[in-house]
Amino acid sequence: MKPPPSRAAAFKYGLGPGTRGAALGSLREGRAVRKTGRSRARAQRLRRRGPEEGAVRVYGTGAAAAPGAWKRPGLKEVVESCRGKNLFFSTNIDDAIREADLVFISVNTPTKTYGMGKGRAADLKYIEACARRIVQNSNGYKIVTEKSTVPVRAAESIRRIFDANTKPNLNLQVLSNPEFLAEGTAIKDLKNPDRVLIGGDETPEGQRAVQALCAVYEHWVPREKILTTNTWSSELSKLAANAFLAQRISSINSISALCEATGADVEEVATAIGMDQRIGNKFLKASVGFGGSCFQKDVLNLVYLCEALNLPEVARYWQQVIDMNDYQRRRFASRIIDSLFNTVTDKKIAILGFAFKKDTGDTRESSSIYISKYLMDEGAHLHIYDPKVPREQIVVDLSHPGVSEDDQVTRLVTISKDPYEACDGAHAVVICTEWDMFKELDYERIHKKMLHDELQAIGFQIETIGKKVSSKRIPYAASGEIPKFSLQDPPNKKPKV
Repeated sequence: MKPPPSRAAAFKYGLGPGTRGAALGSLREGRAVRKTGRSRARAQRLRRRGPEEGAVRVYGTGAAAAPGAWKRPGLKEVVESCRGKNLFFSTNIDDAIREADLVFISVNTPTKTYGMGKGRAADLKYIEACARRIVQNSNGYKIVTEKSTVPVRAAESIRRIFDANTKPNLNLQVLSNPEFLAEGTAIKDLKNPDRVLIGGDETPEGQRAVQALCAVYEHWVPREKILTTNTWSSELSKLAANAFLAQRISSINSISALCEATGADVEEVATAIGMDQRIGNKFLKASVGFGGSCFQKDVLNLVYLCEALNLPEVARYWQQVIDMNDYQRRRFASRIIDSLFNTVTDKKIAILGFAFKKDTGDTRESSSIYISKYLMDEGAHLHIYDPKVPREQIVVDLSHPGVSEDDQVTRLVTISKDPYEACDGAHAVVICTEWDMFKELDYERIHKKMLHDELQAIGFQIETIGKKVSSKRIPYAASGEIPKFSLQDPPNKKPKV
């Protein structure tokens, strides 16, 4: 049996969620980490050698952290305390592969926007590119670990690439080690994980590789929290975990629509059912819908997997999770329009929050994008404020061909520097992200500067998800007038006149 490796290297473009796991955990223990822009790691020798003998190195096009990386609480402090000591950045990927004993692949696996499986299947071109580069530059014994969220049996595809390019002295073992870190609490989740999941071949060599990676995590994770499975169970567990979380959000959002129609309060209902120990109280907060890079992508991936395996009933079940999420977004946008006398054309709407959740600058699949699209289609003028999302990112997201056309963003969207500026003279204030700062705003000040004199006399009209606040208002019923759309759909071409 080979001694555990002493260095870790990571394939990742910038410091993002994919590389934070074993690499940053090793940093906490004084082990050396070199980051590459995609993830790899010589990690086995950490078990026997001291911190001064190992290095984690980050390689790739982003030799330093990505611009949005420091918006992740706690990450900046970890990197600043270790950079130049046992954390190094470089763009020399090939040398890192040759030096590494353990390699983490943590590249993006977006939903395909072309070809077979478009809109549902995961695009594995970056995984394949990493695998080919690793085998091209490797000699001797190495462990290759997939940390990206991948479809079941992706490790088999990596292994086939390795087998097709075999060398006399090359021995590459493939493991699955999916991340379970959440945006906004990634460093906290890393330091105190619910579990660490490692999957590998059920062969003597495969199990030795699994135990070597276990030894890395055992520096700060109790052994009873480290689960070992076969490769396929590990890969499916990641998809299933995100699908179950997304399902809970869609479930409570479906109940929120029923609460609005009946006069029940969704928060009271959520509290009541959450006290049942069999259900629990997590992910029972009604909202405008889930977003982020994982939930929708992974559920769609699961749907595609079920269809490919001829399980249409299972595929339809999980597709409904996505359909309910889309419905909640359309329903929320319709309520905004309905509360403004069924028209928002040329009206100023303040959008507070653009990130998909608080404590992050991540806007991927954010519900705010969808709400903004629906309101822009109705001719509303949007004034958007978010404390962490830069102006450029908001413009890019709203300029997506599936979201806006021509000069819609230029004409209809203004990015505000503070929430009061966004709300000044607005017909309506829409809170899309649960930032804590929005709870502390001076709403009397906002109210006085909103349009229409009658507002100051009658006060705000409050519309909230899952409960009736205004007794005078007719209960909302979805009209279906707002059509579905997806950021994965090809852009609609305007007919030439």
